[in-house]
This record gives sequence, C-alpha cells and structure tokens, in this order.
Amino acid sequence: MLPRQFLCRDGRVLADRDARLMGVPFPPPGASPQRVLIYSHDTFGLGHLRRARAIAHALVAEAPERRVVILSGSPVSHAFRFAPGVTCRRLPGVTKLASGEYQSLGPGHGLDEVVATRAALIRHVAERFDPDLFLVDKEPAGFHGEVLPALHRLKARGCRLVLGLRDVLDDPDLLAPEWERKGALAVLPLYDSLWVYGLEAIYAPLDGLTLPAGVSGRLTYTGYLRREAPEPEGSEAAAREPFLLVTPGGGGDGVELVEAVVRAYEAHTLEHPALVVFGPFFPSAEQADLSARIAAHPRLSSLGFDARLERLMRRAAGVVAMGGYNTFCEILSFDRPSLILPRVRPRREQLIRARAAARLGLVGVIEPGDADESTANETARMAEALAALPHRPAPSARPIPGLLDGLPAIRRLAATADAACVAAE
Repeated sequence: MLPRQFLCRDGRVLADRDARLMGVPFPPPGASPQRVLIYSHDTFGLGHLRRARAIAHALVAEAPERRVVILSGSPVSHAFRFAPGVTCRRLPGVTKLASGEYQSLGPGHGLDEVVATRAALIRHVAERFDPDLFLVDKEPAGFHGEVLPALHRLKARGCRLVLGLRDVLDDPDLLAPEWERKGALAVLPLYDSLWVYGLEAIYAPLDGLTLPAGVSGRLTYTGYLRREAPEPEGSEAAAREPFLLVTPGGGGDGVELVEAVVRAYEAHTLEHPALVVFGPFFPSAEQADLSARIAAHPRLSSLGFDARLERLMRRAAGVVAMGGYNTFCEILSFDRPSLILPRVRPRREQLIRARAAARLGLVGVIEPGDADESTANETARMAEALAALPHRPAPSARPIPGLLDGLPAIRRLAATADAACVAAE
C-alpha cells in the first residue's frame, strides 16, 4: 500500500512521514490539515507568549485536528498549560535591560551567538513542521532579524505568512526610526496579511509610517482577544470579601505601580483589601521589601506569580494595572472596573492605549505625575482613585461593536489557509 500523500496549491506533495515529524500527524481525508507555526520572540515579560497561547488555543478549539507549534523565548513557558494539539518550543532566552539594550540570559554567551542559535532553531522547526500558516508576532524580521531565513524559505514553499500586531506598538515618532533601523519596513512586503489585534477606532498602530506599496491593503483589524477563565477549583468558588487585584503583568517594570498602591494603603484607610500579584520578573530585592510591608498591613496580601491570573481577575471588584495588551484584553473580557498606571519607558505603548481607552470610558487612568508634585499629594491622589475604583462603571457600560471579536475573526482568517492543502488519492 502506497503512503497517503497530500497535494498543495504550490505543487508540493507531502507524505505522512513529513507530517509525523515533531509528532504532528496529518488528519484523516476530508478534514482540515492546517498546521500553524507561531513565532513569539519573548525577550521581556509575558505578553507575547500569552497572546500566542490564546490564539493557538482558539485555533485548535475550532478544529481539533489542527496542530499549532509556538516558538517562544519566554523563560517561564513551562508554567503554562497548553491545550491538546498545541506545542511550545523554547528558544534560548534573551532579556531587555533598563537601557533598552539586550543580553543573553545564559552566562558566557554573547548576544550574536544566541541570536544565531535561535535563528537556526527557528529555521529547523519551520522546515520540519512545514506549516501552512506562519504567524509572526510584532517584529516583522524577528528579534535581530532571526526569523528572516525561515520567512524566505517558507515563502518559497508557498506557506502563508502573516504578521500579527497588537493594537499599539509605540509613539509613531519613536516607532518609525526604530523600524527603519531594524529594516522592518522592507520586510513587510513578504507578508501576505497583517492582522491587528484591536480596533482602528481605538488606535491605528501603523499610522505615521511610510508603508511599502500594497501593504496597507493587506491590513485587517480583528478586534481584541477575548480571554476565558478556568473554572474555579475547591475553595475558590466560595464567597470571599471583595478585593482589588493589583497586577504589573510580568512584573519586570512594575515596582512603581506596586509601590504606589502599598504607599496609599499605608497612608490612608481604604475599604477594599488588595491582592498584589508580583509576576515572575519582579526584581527580587524590591519584591522582598514590598512583601514585608504588605505582610505587615491588615488589608494587603500578595502572591509571587499565578499563571492563571484570569481566575483572580474574574473575582476582583476592581483591577489596578499598568495597561499592557493582555491585561487590557482581560479587563475587557471579565468586565472589571480598572485603574491604569501606564509606564512611559522605554516605550509609550501603555500610555497611548490607556489614553485611548479612557477617552472611550473603558478605564480610569493615573498618568505619571508632575516632577514637582509632592509624594504626599501623589499618595493622596492614588488613595482617592483606589477608593473610587470598585464604583467605576465596568467597560460594558460603554458598548463598542466588535470590541472583543478578535479570536473569532482570527479563526475565520486562518480558515482561508485550510484549503491550501487537500488530500489526494
């Protein structure tokens, strides 16, 4: 009996043995054979991995025979559960310094060496997995251009290439020279489609850039990515005193946020208790100091890290956050009153998103204070905002059509690649 083969639009004939590489079998005849590779460079924080995971889970939930491989540089990828059909392959880690520069997470390895290793691994997985759809997150050329070899090879094979962009990248005056320096604009014509995980009515991330001819016509706004929370376990389901959830996301740049909240509780009497979830990248010395102050306060408690933060957000009376993309999606999904304290360094992304959302009445915002404002005044302003937070309108009070349609839209867009390979007798 001859091995079953699959005929693709680009003329490729693929055998079962190719499908079995990396443990990814072809589906039975008549089923959708789509294989999706997602690149998520993850040099800092949790945002890229969590976004890739949400998309991957949505794709396999719709078509269980579909297979998704995520390439991620996150050092905490092992802490997350992945649905059947989704595999996460770890890339050697790099980290972003306060200066905005990068270095290897592994001792004794130069950045160029690590990038070369990552690029080789990306190319190897791409060749073995042979995806029908390659979804690249945020960086058109990848970290330091590491995804370019795989992009060119997959393009030649007829793979559909998609660049996925969050709703806000940075201030256009900062983004334009950055992308010019990285050669990102020159890479855009390689992509068949660009998906923006947001709404143009809220923000257009590529406005202000001089795009290559034809690229703007490939741009689609999907809406934000709705998040689901796992079902409560055991005592979680029991009623508890309403609390404020304080989350700086990954935590690497969250010291100012947590310090502001703790200082407000220490100086003022506030009705609702607060739970601080530091995140896996919160600086250890500052976490130790803040943990001691939190433990000494009767209305404060803390956790180091919870990979299923959605469960806590669903129960919270209000959320205090920095306003990264994933946290914003969760605030919208669980319809929580929220207070955003955006960071402004090294990017202005969170500030831009927070201002746009505040204009629409979706969130409350405390922007960085005037340098001349006293600490006492800043603390009083924070305490007042925390006291008012549980009484703020939820985001659903300002309904916006298509706001959380991102995952259904992505499933529809991805489905157009399903027909790229059909079973051949």
